[in-house]
Amino acid sequence: MSRGGTNPAEAPRETLRLDKWLWQARFFKTRGLAAALVTKGRVRVNGQPAARASRGVGAGDVLTFPQGNAIRVVRIVALGDRRGPAPEAHGLYDDLDPPAQAGSGEGSPTLE
Repeated sequence: MSRGGTNPAEAPRETLRLDKWLWQARFFKTRGLAAALVTKGRVRVNGQPAARASRGVGAGDVLTFPQGNAIRVVRIVALGDRRGPAPEAHGLYDDLDPPAQAGSGEGSPTLE
């Protein structure tokens, strides 16, 4: 991967290690847990399995990974500088998960 591309219109993209971003965004308690999930092949970046925790990710990338009993789908909005409080961490991504269905899942409830 070369940083001095031949196309001057393509500026180098700012990236961060995948495991570090998952930890900073507070999806995992430790970077080690995030790295273990990546190396097991359980994290996808833009639909492709990520093989290394050191893989660079940046704004616009879509991540798919298991968390607890759910599959999370998020789009990276920002990289962040630190592992801050939850409200700060939530600003690093857009949650693309479909909203949970209320009730039996047969449409929206009606008032009678």
